[in-house]
Amino acid sequence: MPTQGFALFDTSIGRCGLAWGPSGLIGLQLPESTPGAAWARLRRRFPEAVESEPPPEVEMVIERIRDLLSGGRDDLTDVPLDLGGQSAFNLRVYEIARAVAPGETTTYGEVAKAMGEPGAARAVGKALGENPWPIVVPCHRVLSASGGIGGFSASGGGATKARLLTLEKAKTDAVPTLFDLEFSVAPPRRARVPSPLAGEGVAEGDG
Repeated sequence: MPTQGFALFDTSIGRCGLAWGPSGLIGLQLPESTPGAAWARLRRRFPEAVESEPPPEVEMVIERIRDLLSGGRDDLTDVPLDLGGQSAFNLRVYEIARAVAPGETTTYGEVAKAMGEPGAARAVGKALGENPWPIVVPCHRVLSASGGIGGFSASGGGATKARLLTLEKAKTDAVPTLFDLEFSVAPPRRARVPSPLAGEGVAEGDG
């Protein structure tokens, strides 16, 4: 039996993909311009993965992602990830990003400060641009210091990031629309990020 698998699945934002292995998720693919393009990118990213039916634990993750992309509030923080091959710096960035709940935002600079490296905002942006698990590691919730969208490496760039933030804010008092968000967001509140003293765990933009 293959040790790695992948599958495409439909969501409110289009057809996403998920790849998994024995230690957890190895990657998530956001929609491309066509389903075929998403399939091809998954194959390039994970050449050892075989397209197959997701096992029950992965199917549960897929359903949770669907729910989040339909306006739910699941933070997905307990979803196991295969962290192999990631640098220590990137893992610290991803750990802090995972602590930002749906409907909240932080900035590249705030993540860097939480790491104890206040001058590393650009490096944080680069790490988020390399994030293998968008949505599960919510890089879209990290914005530029001005409140603007900042970069986003997925297909559609800033417009996709704005759409994700719109979906997550749909049940809050301040409901932005796609027209409000086009390419910048002024978040109503900032997330609390962990203190750098809390321990270590796990170019999008700047600031």
